Amino acid sequence: MLPGLMQDRPLSIIDILRFAASAHATQEIISKNVDEPMWRSNYAASFKRSAQAAHMLQSLGLKTGDRISTLAWNNHRHFELFFAAPGIGLVLHTANPRLPDDHLVYTINHAGSRVLLLDRNMIEIYNRIADRLETVEKVITLTDTARTEGLYDGYEALIAPFPEAFDWPMLDENAGAFLCYTSGTTGDPKGVLYSHRSVVLHGFAAALDGALGFSAFDVVMPCQSLYHATAWGLPFAGCMAGVKFVFPCDKFDGASLQELIAAEGVTFSGGVPTIWTMYLDYIERTGQNPGSLKRVIIGGSAVPREMAVDFDRRGVSVQQIWGMTETSPLGVVATSTPALAERGREAELDHIWTRQGRMMFGMEMKIVDDDGNPLPHDGEASGALLVRGPWVLERYYRSDESALDADGWFDTGDISTIDELGFMRITDRKKDVIKSGGEWISSIDLENIAAGCPGVRIAAVVGIFHPKWEERPIMLIECHAGSEVSDEIVRSYLEQHVPKWWMPDRIFFEDVPMTATGKIDKKSIRVRHKDALWKKEDVSQ
Repeated sequence: MLPGLMQDRPLSIIDILRFAASAHATQEIISKNVDEPMWRSNYAASFKRSAQAAHMLQSLGLKTGDRISTLAWNNHRHFELFFAAPGIGLVLHTANPRLPDDHLVYTINHAGSRVLLLDRNMIEIYNRIADRLETVEKVITLTDTARTEGLYDGYEALIAPFPEAFDWPMLDENAGAFLCYTSGTTGDPKGVLYSHRSVVLHGFAAALDGALGFSAFDVVMPCQSLYHATAWGLPFAGCMAGVKFVFPCDKFDGASLQELIAAEGVTFSGGVPTIWTMYLDYIERTGQNPGSLKRVIIGGSAVPREMAVDFDRRGVSVQQIWGMTETSPLGVVATSTPALAERGREAELDHIWTRQGRMMFGMEMKIVDDDGNPLPHDGEASGALLVRGPWVLERYYRSDESALDADGWFDTGDISTIDELGFMRITDRKKDVIKSGGEWISSIDLENIAAGCPGVRIAAVVGIFHPKWEERPIMLIECHAGSEVSDEIVRSYLEQHVPKWWMPDRIFFEDVPMTATGKIDKKSIRVRHKDALWKKEDVSQ
């Protein structure tokens, strides 16, 4: 081997903010906060505050490799910790406050976190679980007060005495940086430990034009939570491009988001479908428009076509994405190509709206049959989706077993197709696909179609036991407020779009349960309605 003659400088997360503070020093960072005035600052100031936070964390006796946890929303202090903690060699565990208490306790204990930093309105959660936390030695509230409720030291008071410069260490790029947990819909949550290398490479790829396509002219409002797989990598891709950030804290309702969009000129945002359902409902009711907003990325669940159409007629382009905690999380992003654009705008939009996205550099993917044989990328063949790449998990935290096959492929648990243009389409999760009388029914397709029925806010479909057909679909419908939707109306709509044997055996009109990451909680639905088709009179003839 002939060695290259280039500098061997490790990839480091703190260098992302260091760059932004130098190249885009005055670019704004705007943040809402819990019970505080709006924060207005910039990259240069955030880099200095991250240095103060690093000094503060070091003063607590924390050492390289130690874990700390946050229970925090999308705000500037949480953003600062995204750089301060890994910058000194700590691992930041972004705990998910929407998890059930048992799962939340499990993740903090499993992480072995010594310090917990939390927003003011998380104190109630902490008080519920405090006696069960085994390793937490100190609690800090992310507030502008010296102490909160007379018990917990405040972040601002703690960082204030420290200098605004820090001699950041040069770390091994393979050192752990972020610890993110799966939502634990089956069993205990699993820890995924991101490295400096994986985060930086993921940020590079996410910022590319074929992915999120950021520039310094973008105003980015992350509505995907910072605690959910590092907000899909937006803090890092955004810093690399020098975007203006607008953090909404915990206010994701339509009115709050519209206020920020109008006041700060937001051009780009992202989040799960439920957030955008609420947003579109709000601006429709109030007669407003998205104004400066030009692009929205939506992940977590497939985008209902009606949502994409609604945004498009308002001048906002919708991009689906697919990924998972185990992929840091971006795997594909739905952006067009010249070959797709040649088919005309209608075909182009249809392709983008019905596929999760196309391959991005750094992520390999393939689909295989039940025997592990590769399937063609023709858009028709459907199989298990396998991925590999530099920001894909190798094994779970505190596990000795590899999560990969012999060739380094990770089984995502999704069933998908890949077409000739490289676009991947999820047809179902392995555990969610419905096998009825030997034939397959896609719960995702059925949900998306039902969501187009007027008055339907969310549709959820699961397969449950059927004494004749093995499994049959049932559907939950959550309606928009004030809408009158009946079983007959939904069935009449579905009959125009799906084969007769896809029709749900039962339709329930009730709130659709969601997981801690904003996805439909199908496990809960199955448990709730497990006997719905057991009675003899429910058996289809």
